[in-house]
Amino acid sequence: MDIEPDRISGSVERVTYHSEETGFCVLRVKARGKRNLVTVVGTLPSVTAGEWLEAEGRWIIDRQHGRQLKADVLQITHPNTLQGIEKYLGSGLIKGIGAQFASRLVNAFGLDVFEVIETQPDRLQKIEGIGPIRRKRITEAWEEQKSVREIMVFLHSHGVGTSRAFRIYKTYGDDALDKVRENPYCLARDVWGIGFKTADEIAGRLGVAKDSELRARAGVEHTLQELTEDGHCAYPRDELTKRASKLLEIPEERIDEAISQETAAGTLTEHVYNGQRLVYLTSLDMAEQLLARDLVRLANAPHPCPSIDVPKALVWVEDRLRIRLAKAQREALQVAATAKAMVITGGPGVGKTTLVNSIVKIFEAKGLRVRLAAPTGRAAKRLFEATGNEAKTIHRLLEFEPRTGRFKHHQKNLLRGDLFILDETSMIDLALAYQLIRAIPKHAALILVGDVDQLPSVGPGNVLRDIIDSRVIPVQKLDQVFRQAAESAIITNAHRINAGELPVWPNTRESVAAKSDFYFVPCSDPEKGVDVIQRLVKERIPQRFGFDPLKDIQVLTPMQRGDLGARHLNLALQSILNPSEAGISRYGYRFSVGDKVMQIVNNYDKDVFNGDIGILDQIRSDDRELVVRFEDRRVVYDFEELDELVLSYATTIHKSQGSEYPCVVIPIHTQHYILLQRNLLYTAVTRGKRLVVLVGTLKALTISVKTVEARQRITTLKERLVSFGAR
Repeated sequence: MDIEPDRISGSVERVTYHSEETGFCVLRVKARGKRNLVTVVGTLPSVTAGEWLEAEGRWIIDRQHGRQLKADVLQITHPNTLQGIEKYLGSGLIKGIGAQFASRLVNAFGLDVFEVIETQPDRLQKIEGIGPIRRKRITEAWEEQKSVREIMVFLHSHGVGTSRAFRIYKTYGDDALDKVRENPYCLARDVWGIGFKTADEIAGRLGVAKDSELRARAGVEHTLQELTEDGHCAYPRDELTKRASKLLEIPEERIDEAISQETAAGTLTEHVYNGQRLVYLTSLDMAEQLLARDLVRLANAPHPCPSIDVPKALVWVEDRLRIRLAKAQREALQVAATAKAMVITGGPGVGKTTLVNSIVKIFEAKGLRVRLAAPTGRAAKRLFEATGNEAKTIHRLLEFEPRTGRFKHHQKNLLRGDLFILDETSMIDLALAYQLIRAIPKHAALILVGDVDQLPSVGPGNVLRDIIDSRVIPVQKLDQVFRQAAESAIITNAHRINAGELPVWPNTRESVAAKSDFYFVPCSDPEKGVDVIQRLVKERIPQRFGFDPLKDIQVLTPMQRGDLGARHLNLALQSILNPSEAGISRYGYRFSVGDKVMQIVNNYDKDVFNGDIGILDQIRSDDRELVVRFEDRRVVYDFEELDELVLSYATTIHKSQGSEYPCVVIPIHTQHYILLQRNLLYTAVTRGKRLVVLVGTLKALTISVKTVEARQRITTLKERLVSFGAR
């Protein structure tokens, strides 16, 4: 005989816990017929204090938490009591309504308040403090939360976490559900933070067959997209087929057919290079072809600068800047006076910045308009500080237009300028390089500056290396370390590492008294390593060197995971540098005022980009927003957009590219074995301006110095540059 379930109904007084991923929740409920609040546990896509709850399940006694209703069925509706409505509206669910306005609204409209917001919003302006702007915000937020909740319920009903519902709504608007039902794989392609696995689970629950054409084609595109995240611009067809077949667990014949279908549809393209049949995402294939064509055309056009008497110009600029240029710098300046496009490369301390400043001054004296740019805000700032000339990030130089979703400057609306100098070029990926080169006017000259031995770009391609190897434009390598730079152990050790030699530092006895800017702190236990890093950042380095723990010291680590990974170190450092219990918890982090945070995805609408670091300045609970200060400006984030931010007391070495910090602390341990490579360590060390401290084991350090990355990115930019150059 079936046993009837226990049932309760009542108002949600408090949401003790709710997981945005699984929907699991612990609620305190004021139930009908119960004197005291009762605890209900179950699963809901979303829940807000004040809502009316209907629950079915079984009463159990939990050892730790006592009596609670373990619910199999939970249903929620809008609250139907004045107290519940006020709690619901004041919960922060609807932007523009906090506790104060919730009370005013309930007092004015009573039980009809929801209907007023939805159908008679003009009446809201009768409330003191609500004008046209706030009224509009309230009604828009009301419609948005209704739509988002509908998406959340849909996803939840298909067994999928709901933390991305807000972003899905922002991407597709009111068409979100129709889009997802029509082709759930569009989520993985269009919505940042939703992977193929999630989209595939939804597709399966919607009835998409495992071996269907839709799934096979989406899986092929996803597999190739994953490979671009490893830096590849293309991949051999046979290997792509095997990888996709393994991922999707369907026969290789079906995958091969899907590749042909995607190629016929124009999503993928194929070319044969060096005897290999390579498959490209069409967008990357086009970017590579057009970048090669446009760079060669640019290099072969007449130089914009009038004839320069180089020996005379050298004397003039050395006198003006009070410097003496080295032989290699003089040769590079000679090339810059005649070559339409060129590369300047070299490691730290070899005078790249001095050379760039000299070129800028000479060309400006000749009446040319010089434009300076770099991939990151910090790199652009350094370029400005070195030259005194305005320098922009490449994204800001090209000017993104949110209305069109494109850059303002392109081949039909060219940038203005006569000489373009791009710093930190090793960071520029294929897509951004293409967007930039096509926007440079053909009469202008171009100088690419970068350290080719650093890590390649995070995105696909190896642009600087491919341009250098193609030999289609002149390359000037600076390799003489200047005397002042040679006095820095950071500089000398960076060059030792790049040459495959172990760095040197004061020994234990000497280190107490020795003055150095490079140290190694031995620590074999990863857990103890965390404690050592905490003490270094908070106490030892500030006390001895005077650095500010928050502003001046940056922890750089090879990877995200593990005791010495960025995620765990961030939590450990937050606990000692900003231990506030107040704040908002989202996506595995607690964000509090004063936290150091980093943007981890390009957001053109907000004009903030991957790698930008800021300080959390303000939390506006009523508006469900927080404000981050990025140097000279403040950026507002909705609570649901916080997956774009992470704590950045510690960050990965990859994320630090293009940046410099007064002091860097680098954990280096065999726990990071897979990423212990020379160019990674070299990049990390060269981020430190005045002090570098390594923490870890000599074994890990030795592995890093001796290991040259064997895996080559598959690109064909070099071959295409050579081909266009030969025409």
